[in-house]
Formats: sequence, C-alpha cells, structure tokens
Amino acid sequence: MLVRRLGRVEYIDTALSMQRFTEERTTESPDELWLCEHEAVFTQGIAGKTDHLLAPGGIPIVQTNRGGQVTYHGPGQVVAYPLIDLRRRGYFVKEYVYRLEEAVIRTLAHLGVVGHRVAHAPGVYVRLDDPGSNAMLAQRPQKGLARDDALDFTGLGKIAALGIKVSQHCTYHGVALNVNMDLEPYTRINPCGYAGLRTVDLSTMGVNVTSDEAAEVLTEQLQRRLAP
Repeated sequence: MLVRRLGRVEYIDTALSMQRFTEERTTESPDELWLCEHEAVFTQGIAGKTDHLLAPGGIPIVQTNRGGQVTYHGPGQVVAYPLIDLRRRGYFVKEYVYRLEEAVIRTLAHLGVVGHRVAHAPGVYVRLDDPGSNAMLAQRPQKGLARDDALDFTGLGKIAALGIKVSQHCTYHGVALNVNMDLEPYTRINPCGYAGLRTVDLSTMGVNVTSDEAAEVLTEQLQRRLAP
C-alpha cells in the first residue's frame, strides 16, 4: 500500500476525499493507507440514532456513510483509512474487519497491552484492571454468544473503534486507535451506541507513547495483516 501521512486534518474534508478517491479509482489503481489525526468531531454512522448523542455541546456532528453508530475523533488519536480493493486482495468484508482488528491487537501487544474482541461489538477492548492479562473473555466471539449475552462490557474499556464503507469491493473509512486523548467528549455520547461503555486510551493503560510512534507500529501491522 502507498502510505500517506496527512497530519492533523478536518474530518469532513478527509471523508469527502476518500469517497472521491474510491469513486474514481480503477482496477489498476494502487491501494493506499491514509494516516491522520482529526480536530474534535462526533461522527454518526448510517444507522446512527440521535438519542446516542447525549450532550454534544460545541463539538461538531458530522453524518457519514460508514457503518456503525456515533463515535468521537480528536487530537491524540491515530486514525487509519485503508483504501483497498478487497476483490484484488482476495478476501471478503468479514475477514477484512477481522484483519483490521488483528492489526490493532498486534499493535497493542507491541506496546505491552492485550487487546480483546467482544462478540457482536466490532472494535478492540482492554481489561481495565489488568491490561496485560491474556485471560480469555467470557464474551469472546469464539463462544458463539447471542447478542444480548455478549454485550456485557463490565471491566472492559474500548481502545479502538472501527467504522467502514465498502463500495464496488473497495474500502474506505477505517479504524481509530486512542493514544493520548482528552477522553471527556466520550462521556457526551453512548460510544458506538453502547450506553455506559467506557472508552480508554494507551495513556490510561500506562503506556507512554506518542501518536507518531503508535502510528508507525499500526502502519506496519496494517500493511502485514491486510496483505493478499
């Protein structure tokens, strides 16, 4: 993938650029990975419900065409947008999501934190009381839990959120990893549509790393995990 490091950019401009790139690309267009950081913004997915916006205050709200519910982007968060042709790479959307999560989990492992998946709740989670624990979660996807049984976030914090769009087999939007943020805006929403879900970052987990350092590790992992 061609990697583009955009720096701190406005969300809406970046979203429009991703959409334009995807609409104009051909079967010969090289895949790209955009790395950036956004100014403070709440974004709503196509199924987003307004009642998950509790008290947005002065933070802008942007309606998007990605999947999922409301989330927050802001300084201190690494946002990665893979713009790839799934058909050319040889896997489908479900595996793509798994690979995105795996890239984050491997990034966290490199930094000394154990990331976990939760059934029916895309993204990556950590144990609040023991972020280095490898003990399996009761609500892990492998247990085949029903949705209502799986969505118990007791003792967990969400450290990375996913929201994707696929058009003509090509992806945009992506994954956001919380590094060293002001987490207060997450208290103004139900993150990803889950009331009471705590959101954390690497600094909360005791990891002293810059956004640039975390971005480099995540970039390497995405290039490896999203390979054909």
